[in-house]
This record gives sequence, structure tokens and C-alpha cells, in this order.
Amino acid sequence: QVQLVESGGGLVQAGGSLRLSCAASGRTFSSYVMGWFRQAPGKEREFVATISWSGGRTYYADTLKGRFTISRDNAKNTVYLQMNSLKPEDTAVYYCCAADTRGAALAYTLHEYDYWGQGTQVTVSS
Repeated sequence: QVQLVESGGGLVQAGGSLRLSCAASGRTFSSYVMGWFRQAPGKEREFVATISWSGGRTYYADTLKGRFTISRDNAKNTVYLQMNSLKPEDTAVYYCCAADTRGAALAYTLHEYDYWGQGTQVTVSS
């Protein structure tokens, strides 16, 4: 069982940066693939990024490559999402999630994830 709590969201101007954090409970955090998704009002939840259990592999949504960076610190049971050059269209609730992939290095879809945080709001003003 893993419990996830996101933090770091807020209001930022276009072009600014935010770093989201996701603190996980449980002793087996390092065995989970972690990910971030986001959901804008009236839209479906969409994939943002994923990171392998060791942190050695990452993958991003094509539209976010170069602006967002996912990382993790297994000693702190925390995964991060650094967001730079933010745009108004990045406004959404951002969710942290954990997947017990049973061997796969990364996870890309909603249904692969077993645990979800409550989300943190990110609002980018123009």
C-alpha cells in the first residue's frame, strides 16, 4: 500500500516555474514506477511524465519535453516535477501516481497505475 501527497502547486505567471513534490508513505517506494498526470477543466486526465524505480529512465509527453523534468529521491520517498516556461495551457490539477509494474521500467497509461494522490492545482496566468 502506498499513500501519495502532492504539494507545490499554486498560481504563477506565464514563463515562470514551479516544482511539484509528491511524498509517498510505505517502505517499498523505491520499487514503484512513478508518474505525473494532469487534468484540466472539462478535459480527460492526461499523461505528463514517468520515471523508473531507480530514476535512471524517464519519459515525457511529447508536448512537454524540454520544459518539464521528473526526478525522484528514493531516500526521501519523494518524486518531483520541475516545470519551467509555464504556459496558460499548463493550468490543471496535477496528480502523482505509483505503479507496481511487475518488471516494466516505465508506465504510460492511467490504467497501469495503482495508487493516486489527491492532486495539486497549478494555475498559470497570461
